[in-house]
Amino acid sequence: MQYLSILYRLLISFWVGGAALFTFVLTPTLFKSFDRDMAGTIVGVLFPGYFKTGLICGVLALGCLLFTRENRWLSSALIIVAMLLVTSLQAFVIEPKAAALKKDIPSFVTTPKDHPARQQFRKLHGISAVSNLGVIGGGIALLILLYKRTTI
Repeated sequence: MQYLSILYRLLISFWVGGAALFTFVLTPTLFKSFDRDMAGTIVGVLFPGYFKTGLICGVLALGCLLFTRENRWLSSALIIVAMLLVTSLQAFVIEPKAAALKKDIPSFVTTPKDHPARQQFRKLHGISAVSNLGVIGGGIALLILLYKRTTI
């Protein structure tokens, strides 16, 4: 069971670290380095793998947690389930809708901001951004719970 506990910690750390890196380093760097359309295309290509990685880490972490039944396992399991639900919503609902809308927007540089497809895309993007921050926040809560387990 010691190995599952270590694997659990690694999976949570990888999930949260990957999400933070993608959100706070990679995406802003792409949008600073390339024009808006190119950066959006690159991020759009990366999104499916990003969400798949989160889902895999979450499911495996939940499995490890359920087998180890560490202290505060129930609160940790509930947080992971919530994170998985949000990530699933992003992967299977929001991202496909946003990708379909992007096809109706020839360019984010030249298409007016009041274009209906751009307005819908902006709304989905906002929901996705808040959802992503929620997943990162949930991961931080899990890391705090891990820290409390080892120091108490």
